[in-house]
Amino acid sequence: MSHENGGVSNQGGKVPNQIVEASNQSREVSNKPESVQPIYRSVQPNPLESPTKSIKSPTDPGVVYTKGVGGVELKSLIDKIKQGLSLLSTAERKVGEYILLHSELIPNMTTKELSIKIGVSEASVIRFCKSIGMGSFKSFKLALVKDLTLTEMNLTDFSILQQKDTPYDSFQKVIQVNKFAIESCTDSMDKKELLKAVDAIKDAKKIVFFGVGGSSTAALDAHYKFTRLGYQSITSLDFHYMLTVIPYLNKNDIFVAISTSGKTRDVLELAQFAQKKEAIVIAITNLDKSPLYRTANIRLCTPNVEQDFRIGSIPSRMTQLTVIDTLYMSIFHHVGEKVIKQYQEARSEMENLRR
Repeated sequence: MSHENGGVSNQGGKVPNQIVEASNQSREVSNKPESVQPIYRSVQPNPLESPTKSIKSPTDPGVVYTKGVGGVELKSLIDKIKQGLSLLSTAERKVGEYILLHSELIPNMTTKELSIKIGVSEASVIRFCKSIGMGSFKSFKLALVKDLTLTEMNLTDFSILQQKDTPYDSFQKVIQVNKFAIESCTDSMDKKELLKAVDAIKDAKKIVFFGVGGSSTAALDAHYKFTRLGYQSITSLDFHYMLTVIPYLNKNDIFVAISTSGKTRDVLELAQFAQKKEAIVIAITNLDKSPLYRTANIRLCTPNVEQDFRIGSIPSRMTQLTVIDTLYMSIFHHVGEKVIKQYQEARSEMENLRR
């Protein structure tokens, strides 16, 4: 059985110490992008476009660099903006310069707010995004969040080994990264999909939650919360046990598949099995169009705030828990009156245990 974060037991041997997460590769479905968009778009020949290509980092296969003019390697979206400023129109350049100075504010701004702040039109903001290869302002913000989280904070990739952070430095970084991740959920979540999920859960008889590795903590939290709401809620870390649960699902039941990458095979196999039983599959996964994203009936997308190759789930776990808490509160508004008596009884028993 695979784990999204951490090692996989190796029958008859030891888990390799070098890269325990590499074992995930045998349990994942490939999800190669169909095309790569140019970094910049321009009617005139673009000096950045022709010599530009993507290459993988020789030390970290999870990082892709962009090789620009003169062989300079660009690692981040911020670097692309810096190098491309001279190619932009006056209005677009003002947008780029403001973003470079206030990048941490952009994920929480709308095109209107940003245009007013800079003194340009909303159309100029959109043109800027397209000039650097982003289809929309939303796509740009998601890419910027990932850039700020992964490149600047470097909290969960292995480059942290080269930093000399004090415990309090790490404390501040954890707060900043988690805050960024939670706030960026606003841009990755589709309101219509969220409403569909709440409507489906309202009418469900049984809810099954499943995730492995770091995602298993979100599944366990969801199981606990929805049990309190009176649902027949099921979860387990045991893949084989879950295989015995799925055959009892039907069209009145929900299977919630939780996977950061959307490519973990254990999660994907159970989701597909649940669909065969006509259960509604809700995926809590990254916005990338992964196999799980394509399989699910309802997609509750989280922002891409961590690399697959990482020391552990931190911001990605927070995004998953944010989605779970949203579902819990939404359903509580619908069933709260029916379960308030049971909440009070449980509370009374807990108080008795404290005496």
